[in-house]
Amino acid sequence: MNPIIPVAAPHLEPDDITAAVRVLRSGQLVQGPEVAGFEDEFSAQVSGRTCVAVSSGTSALWLTLLALGIGPGDEVILPSFTFAATAAAIRLTGARPVFADIEPGTFCIDPAAAAAAISPRTAAIIPVHLFGHPAALGPLGDLARGHHLALIEDAAQAHGASLNGIPAGAAGTAGCFSFYPTKNMQAVEGGLIATADQQLARRLRLLRNQGMEHRYQYEIIGTNARMSDVNAAIARSQLRRLPALNHARQANAAALSRSLAALPGLTTLSAGAGITHAWHQYTIRVHPELGDRDAFAAALQQAGVGTAVHYPVPLHRSPAYSAPVQLPRTDTAACQVLSLPVHPGLTSAQLGHVITAVTTLARSRERAA
Repeated sequence: MNPIIPVAAPHLEPDDITAAVRVLRSGQLVQGPEVAGFEDEFSAQVSGRTCVAVSSGTSALWLTLLALGIGPGDEVILPSFTFAATAAAIRLTGARPVFADIEPGTFCIDPAAAAAAISPRTAAIIPVHLFGHPAALGPLGDLARGHHLALIEDAAQAHGASLNGIPAGAAGTAGCFSFYPTKNMQAVEGGLIATADQQLARRLRLLRNQGMEHRYQYEIIGTNARMSDVNAAIARSQLRRLPALNHARQANAAALSRSLAALPGLTTLSAGAGITHAWHQYTIRVHPELGDRDAFAAALQQAGVGTAVHYPVPLHRSPAYSAPVQLPRTDTAACQVLSLPVHPGLTSAQLGHVITAVTTLARSRERAA
């Protein structure tokens, strides 16, 4: 049997490794010139906003909430259909996550559902640019401004995405990024916050570094959430290739959509007007007429195509975040979504095999129905 085509493939080039080794040999490993250089260079990715590099995407969200003074007694609105880090960051401050339903076409938070969830205790909204598709930042921004709320973009999957020319991470109070190995660009591990608020940026720098700007002068209680210079060097190398990496994802996604969009029982995603999609994931819906989604995925695995479900259990139904709220579009999505390989490491032969396997399986199940 041929190897399984992976749904995600961490990608490191020789230049990335050379950059990491250079830093290791330099002896200046933490919070040095590579971190500063990366922050300056990533700023161009987010409309010149000030950037603060941290240890992970989770740290980026958590520290942003802390820096904004959000904590016990506050509520933060977010989609339930997201990775746990979005909600974990809220809970770690002592605030309460309030889950809202999604738009079925984008899987991103529905502005109307977010509006309905606002209470006197609401302090912020966190839209997630899920799978690389920007959330509806226009209506969400209006909503946040109208209610004096912080708007914190979870852009962990949206490096290089944009909406009407505004980059993901550059529209809200702050934008939070992750550089985990499977992201559109990686640093092995790391995160970053982009903001136009200089006071917020300074507080974030204090929080990531034990509360100090100058050595042993502790202004506030902070933590260790620094990005190492090794991570930053890899990130700088990857950032130079981000346009090419995203172009490969976009080309792969376009080929998948051309071939799969007309198949019965499947729904593919597309980028609407004014949207640059980063295609962190290429996620389809497998409708009931094709049978059980998990059985569909198992059949693709047998055919040599790796898949993943992002996400099988919505956060409002998980034991850690259980909430008595009805989110029908979220529940439906969790039963139907299936991510296919779209990463830039795909060869043309592998991409063709994915298309053939999905097409063959969908048509065979349609005939059997």
